[in-house]
Amino acid sequence: MAFSKSSRRSKIRKRIRGRVHGTSERPRLSVFRSNKEIYAQIIDDITGKTLASSSSRDKEVAEQKSNKAETAKLVGKKLAEKAKGSGIETVTFDRGGYLYHGRVKSLAEGAREAGLKF
Repeated sequence: MAFSKSSRRSKIRKRIRGRVHGTSERPRLSVFRSNKEIYAQIIDDITGKTLASSSSRDKEVAEQKSNKAETAKLVGKKLAEKAKGSGIETVTFDRGGYLYHGRVKSLAEGAREAGLKF
């Protein structure tokens, strides 16, 4: 029996989260992608706190009119700048069950260009 798109993604996401976890030295960069927007957070799983976050709904990102892939790249850059301000340089990437392609890949490339290592 075939899985629905959402149940397939949740199954993949659980498998990824079994392997990927964030610490205070190397937090987890988590990505959520909706049809219109993209959200990213840097999370310390030991304390359960979000250290930095950025999304396409942020004022400085939403003002720039561009396609979704370019917006995702800008979100990655903004997140990396916030992380650098908090003293975070290395993270583990959690793609959240999405394929490493398109907007998810653009976000990762934007974060790398701004100096985040993973």
